[in-house]
Amino acid sequence: MGLSNNITAILNFIALLCSIPIIASGLWLASKPDNECVHLFRWPVVVLGFLILVISLIGFIGAYWYKEGLLALYLCFMAILITLLLVLLIFAFVVTRPDGSFWVPGRGYQEYRLDGFSNWLRDHVTSDDYWPKIRNCLAESNFCGKLNSRYVGAGAAQFFLAHITPLQSGCCKPPTICGYQYVDPTMWVNPVNPAADADCSVNS
Repeated sequence: MGLSNNITAILNFIALLCSIPIIASGLWLASKPDNECVHLFRWPVVVLGFLILVISLIGFIGAYWYKEGLLALYLCFMAILITLLLVLLIFAFVVTRPDGSFWVPGRGYQEYRLDGFSNWLRDHVTSDDYWPKIRNCLAESNFCGKLNSRYVGAGAAQFFLAHITPLQSGCCKPPTICGYQYVDPTMWVNPVNPAADADCSVNS
């Protein structure tokens, strides 16, 4: 067995071993109680693990025992996988490049407008099929609770200069343009009508 085949066999054996914890992680997520974040990720993780397992197994057997047919199949699968990854990366770059962010005077964080995102991402995220799941996932992930704990007792001036994440900026507080008055990081009061359920309310 040539040196190149040895290296290919070793790399595929390592990939084969790595696929086992990936599959186990996906199965562990599948066994968890119902959770929107788990629903979004558990089966893609399992499928990814099985794909790595199958491809690395084909590559290992083909390289170790020098099975030309399996090596050809392995190279074909790898070419397809690399092409799909490149297409996915290009697509992700195109649809996420416009991020809807803008700076507000007197703020240490950026704010976000939905119309600043790409049409595909905006329509996909706000659709009735996906937005309720994403909203529930964000709520269960406690992004806003962590923000509140971090800045508990902070005054408005201190919070306005804070560096918070895009998710926290976009989901845990109303946009500055709405004119809400700061109480704490996740509680804001409408100065016009405190009981109003306006379009400027917190999205989370």
